[in-house]
Amino acid sequence: MKLKWEAGLYPGYIALPCAAGGLLFLGAAALRILGLAQGTAGARVTVLLLTLTLAALALVLLSGINWGRRQLVLLLPIGLAFFLRALCLDHSTLDYQDFLAQWAAFFRENGGFAAIKFPVGNYNAPYLYFMAAISYLPVPDLYLIKLFSILFDVLLAWGGQRLAAVLAGRESSACRYTPVLLLLLPTVVLNGSYWGQCDALYGALVVHALACVLGKQPRASVVLLAVAFSFKLQTIFIIPLWCALWFSGRVKFAHLWLFPLTYVGTILPALLLGKPLSDTLGIYLGQMEVNNELTFNAPSLYQFRPYGAQIDESLAARIGICAAFVLVLVLLAFLFVRRTRLSNETLLAAAVVLTIGVPFLLPYMHDRYFFLADVLTLIWACTAWRRFPQAVLIQFASLSAYATYLRLQFTCPIRLGPYTFPMGLEALAVLLALGLSIAALLALPSPAGGGTQKRIGPKSLFNILKNASWREIF
Repeated sequence: MKLKWEAGLYPGYIALPCAAGGLLFLGAAALRILGLAQGTAGARVTVLLLTLTLAALALVLLSGINWGRRQLVLLLPIGLAFFLRALCLDHSTLDYQDFLAQWAAFFRENGGFAAIKFPVGNYNAPYLYFMAAISYLPVPDLYLIKLFSILFDVLLAWGGQRLAAVLAGRESSACRYTPVLLLLLPTVVLNGSYWGQCDALYGALVVHALACVLGKQPRASVVLLAVAFSFKLQTIFIIPLWCALWFSGRVKFAHLWLFPLTYVGTILPALLLGKPLSDTLGIYLGQMEVNNELTFNAPSLYQFRPYGAQIDESLAARIGICAAFVLVLVLLAFLFVRRTRLSNETLLAAAVVLTIGVPFLLPYMHDRYFFLADVLTLIWACTAWRRFPQAVLIQFASLSAYATYLRLQFTCPIRLGPYTFPMGLEALAVLLALGLSIAALLALPSPAGGGTQKRIGPKSLFNILKNASWREIF
């Protein structure tokens, strides 16, 4: 039986107190913003107006434009979410001071968009457009950088709602819980509004891409995926899933050409402004070259090395890269075998395995690189509550990694005799979440009418490829 969204679920004695609580949180957020440490009074008012606009956008996107009890109830979590973010706006991390603040100053001092042609920063062109744009505004860049990420927090919550609707139905309880929990997820709150990072940008775009492709909008999904990749290299963790979507017929090969075309579209303005093509295309190679540690506080495989132990780091890195490559190949082979009966949950489970397993195995990962895993495990748990352990384990590991950087102190190191594992517990949590996700993927039933899948050997695989309906795929 479908659930009703209005009076039946939201009686007046619940809706009105929620609305009052939400307005109180928004009022407290307003007072906090008006008392920010940086900028003039006019700048703080501007920040307040932008914040309230984002809160209103969240209310509209998550509940619709027709006023009712649903909006009144949503005021409470939305008000709380923006109050928490308002508390974080003044915090300045070393990442901001050493990088983002320097880039913003460079754009201000060198003509805004005219400075894009220079080799500034190690982020790709789309984020540089934003940095150039805010250089013209009389508002402290610290707040504008964080508000840009908060905008994508809202879009992430909306994307989570869309994905939950595809997986569980528009009238399901998952559509109510998912966006609210995403807005309040600790790593989502801390990433943008406290740390000043922008992982919500690519995270929101990837979630919307998944919602589009599972909702039979393949072209839009590929375009969104390309835009996500243009913001962050970490999108590559989930890109292999679109290979499975191709050979299962959900995406045609012609659609995949939208990826490079869209990517070129995102960097074209930078090229027209005079930025060398080599600088633009080499930005991600440059990011990889600066990494020289097996792990940068990421709860990955390399946390099982005792602190201070001497190993062949080059060999260990190659083993991890090969292991990640094998994981992707085995997963794609599994999905290929079941390509005619891939349910939406199977594809989401595969996405979770990729976003947990690939950064867990790869070397040189940072503490924030499980952002997609944080988000997708939560969405999975909201649509299938038996997946709740994976979400808890990943959130624990990821949040602990954040705390390690933000506090400059390991959260719960493990000591076994003479050996110390600074983040061994977090790595164990990720490994357990990966194992549970793989087991869940293998146990998922086929869709009704899928029939019995025959075991495929090399000869039958060749026949499948030989007799495939390439016209339909391409």
